Amino acid sequence: MPDTTIRSNTEVVLIGAGIMSATLGLILKELQPDIKIDIFERLDIAAAESSDAWNNAGTGHSAFCELNYTPEKADGTIDPKKAVSIAESFELSRQFWSYLVEEKKVPSPENFIKSIPHMSFVWGESNVAFLKNRFEALQKNQLFKDMIFSTDIEVLKQWMPLVMEGRALTDKVAATTMKHGTDVNFGALTRSIFEYLTTLDGVNIHYNHEVDKLKQREDKTWRIKITDLATNQKKKVYTKFVFIGAGGGSLPLLEKADVPEGDGYGGFPVSGQWLKCINPEVIEKHAAKVYGKASVGAPPMSVPHIDSRMINGEKQLLFGPFAGFSTRFLKNGSYSDLPLSITTDNIWPMISAGIKNIPLTKYLIEQVRQSMDDRIEALREYVPSAKAEDWVIERAGQRVQVIKKDEKEGGILEFGTEVITTADGTLAVLLGASPGASTAVSIMVDLIERCFKEQTATAEWQAKFKKMIPSYGQNLNENPALSDEIREHTATVLKLVK
Repeated sequence: MPDTTIRSNTEVVLIGAGIMSATLGLILKELQPDIKIDIFERLDIAAAESSDAWNNAGTGHSAFCELNYTPEKADGTIDPKKAVSIAESFELSRQFWSYLVEEKKVPSPENFIKSIPHMSFVWGESNVAFLKNRFEALQKNQLFKDMIFSTDIEVLKQWMPLVMEGRALTDKVAATTMKHGTDVNFGALTRSIFEYLTTLDGVNIHYNHEVDKLKQREDKTWRIKITDLATNQKKKVYTKFVFIGAGGGSLPLLEKADVPEGDGYGGFPVSGQWLKCINPEVIEKHAAKVYGKASVGAPPMSVPHIDSRMINGEKQLLFGPFAGFSTRFLKNGSYSDLPLSITTDNIWPMISAGIKNIPLTKYLIEQVRQSMDDRIEALREYVPSAKAEDWVIERAGQRVQVIKKDEKEGGILEFGTEVITTADGTLAVLLGASPGASTAVSIMVDLIERCFKEQTATAEWQAKFKKMIPSYGQNLNENPALSDEIREHTATVLKLVK
């Protein structure tokens, strides 16, 4: 059982027991074995919010199939930069997870990661042209060289029989596939990391503990006031470094920290639901992650996909997610989260961003008003033979899209992941959503480089980084030989398709 006592002084405090805190805590412990770390989680289990399998896409976001990572420019050309960057980041995650498996710090990789093809599927002449252009732009890059494009109906039937079953082929259709795709259970991975971390000296995790306040003192250390929700006891902790990785709960805590770097930030909550298949015969017909194009105004988390998943050892089939609106910032949050987050610093950026994102507002209203029949109709665009009785609603996670102050625009809505660090490097806060968990290792390495600059520059830490992540400091996409070697090694260790 985790230690329930709290040191009054510690070196690192991690707020939120999700994949980000788990990753950061373990990397820091590998870099500096004697470091003292305390983790505080308001729920009674790790990874119960954004990192949980039902609340996270689980795609192993590597930009192989997510069309929103390859925007189409006004002249019709495709910009592959974001997709390549995300793919590169995911390769870092694979390396770090391989290191954990090899060092026996987490159990068998089959507990959290499996190979599954990642596919993009479109219909209609203009969308087929877009997908072909995307394929040609991406395949020029080393990390996407194995991507395959096809408009051949018989080939598509082999790739995704359920999607093609009963389809009236009046429109042109096309798809791409990548054999290197994965299905990741970030909840299982997170809990495995914490189970290992809490066996180490100097690491304590405290469940049912809610952070109420945090304030930086004159000596640059932080005083954190915490409530033990089980006993209602109030506690104080003093620490040199704080990481806030509390999902939707990060924004209110950033506001409580009262640091200039947090001025002007706001959040727009987006909820989600899945259609979950309950017919085993249908579930067995599909073995891929098939992503389509998002509706106009849709946030990235709402890109439609028909998704074969392994959750807690059981094969599942999901479609969605369907977006919605809730004033909660967490699935287990309060309806007062959004109104209480509005301050004099962020009210104008939030209003400004809202005015500029009318299509998003319209989209969310339409999603909220959808009936079960509407959702089944949307499903049938991907699974034409779908029967309503085979599907039920499953509540998905809650995301908070970042709104930040902008001198020219007043306020802009950010759909990615944003890390805020203070100038003195004593506080780091993670905001945002996709691609999030899949790029946790890259995000946390960058955070450490920013907040632990002196230590990172030492030969000792550099060597340890390279042991955990062999390609550290190098660009895999620009180094074919190294890329092939790394991908082959991680595939072997993680028992993935090569």
